[in-house]
Amino acid sequence: MKKNIAIIMGGYSSEVNISLESGAVVYQHISKEKYNTYKVHILKNKWIVVDDNGKEYAINKHDFSTIINNKTIHFDLVFNVIHGHPGEDGTILAYFDLLGIKHTSAPFYQMALTFNKRDCLSVVKQYGVKTATSYYLDKGETIDVGKIIKKVGLPCFVKPNKAGSSFGISKVKHQNEVIPAIEKAFTEDSQILIEEFLDGTEITIGVLNYHNTIKVLPMTEIVSENDFFDYEAKYLGKSQEITPARISNELHKKLEKIATKVYKILNMSGFSRSEYIIVNEEPYFLEMNTVPGLTAASIIPQQAAEEGIGLQELFDNAIEMALKN
Repeated sequence: MKKNIAIIMGGYSSEVNISLESGAVVYQHISKEKYNTYKVHILKNKWIVVDDNGKEYAINKHDFSTIINNKTIHFDLVFNVIHGHPGEDGTILAYFDLLGIKHTSAPFYQMALTFNKRDCLSVVKQYGVKTATSYYLDKGETIDVGKIIKKVGLPCFVKPNKAGSSFGISKVKHQNEVIPAIEKAFTEDSQILIEEFLDGTEITIGVLNYHNTIKVLPMTEIVSENDFFDYEAKYLGKSQEITPARISNELHKKLEKIATKVYKILNMSGFSRSEYIIVNEEPYFLEMNTVPGLTAASIIPQQAAEEGIGLQELFDNAIEMALKN
């Protein structure tokens, strides 16, 4: 009997369309000989299965089943491709845990922890992982621009605490830009962090559970045409993504060790993509994405291809590893 795999995509955040693109690619490349696959759109106004003709079938939220051609379909596994809320922050995964349905992501607590940039940084710092100096601010708190600049300096980055795809992020160069940047970040989240600007090389590293082993994929160097790796740079071609990264063997070994350590510290499983800035040959950890983009042009598939791992193998492995858990 072939297992029924629900590929969940969409979500409730600004990343909904990016997630739908990733989900369509995952659906296209999972082996149909091994698995029965279903595209499941998780949207604010409806949860539905969408077939190849665009026909919709409602999901029963009581047990996450659906009825297609008078037959009730129960899912053996969920392949999580929801960027942001409720997939990447673990919310929907807690629901699947309650229903006893396996999924391709890390446990819901790990997902919530890594999605919360401030909490994630606080944890890894305790293990000696270098991070940028940062200032935390919640909506409604007094904004003291002088105090912020004194701590993090200029230029600096203003980021929503829980948002992806660079939504709501600003690079601030002048004092009068601080308040508008804070207001922009607050449109995405009620908590923000303001970080010092680290002037160095940006490296993004994919780590995953591959055949029961923690595997660090070939690293990617990000060279953005814009001020930083923002939405345009990520999705509209305004950056160079150089895989493998142009770094020394010594630095590569150091990054490989740190990336593995961080994956273990955070008790991760499934996919992860972490961002580092290299300053004077020292890596500084910025953040971890646990539902990274999975289109053919996305970074994790690029890195896997460099390693000789095709999309079908990449996605089938994720399913196999999750079914064994």
